[in-house]
Amino acid sequence: MQATVGNRVRRNSSRVYHRPRRPILKGSPQRRGLVIRVRVTTPRKPNSARRPVAKAMISSGRKTISHIPGKGHSLKRYSKIYINGVGARDLPGVNYSCMRGHLDFEPLRTKIRRRSIYAVPRDPLKITYIRRKLRELVS
Repeated sequence: MQATVGNRVRRNSSRVYHRPRRPILKGSPQRRGLVIRVRVTTPRKPNSARRPVAKAMISSGRKTISHIPGKGHSLKRYSKIYINGVGARDLPGVNYSCMRGHLDFEPLRTKIRRRSIYAVPRDPLKITYIRRKLRELVS
């Protein structure tokens, strides 16, 4: 509830301070970081899995735990990454995630197919073109 003019005059109250949801980013969409440690954690109660996370030191000097999305990764200590404020919903305390395809964090090379949009099948010529490009990148 917002304070009225009368409340402000009586109490001399200023605006309510809201704590930022992603304080480490300091208002930026992404921040650059350096991986300190890579490990695996388990999600909270109804789910069961082994989710990879990375402890990273952000360019501002603070440390945070970020989720590593996708299947497989090549991150290790001293890898450079970008962190955004997406996080993982079922990992407690993990409010950030690494961005694939930037700096040392490779994009998903194996993902060449996706579900069709609005039940329109993919063009087979386009699929072969994508595969050829991926082969060039890998070799």
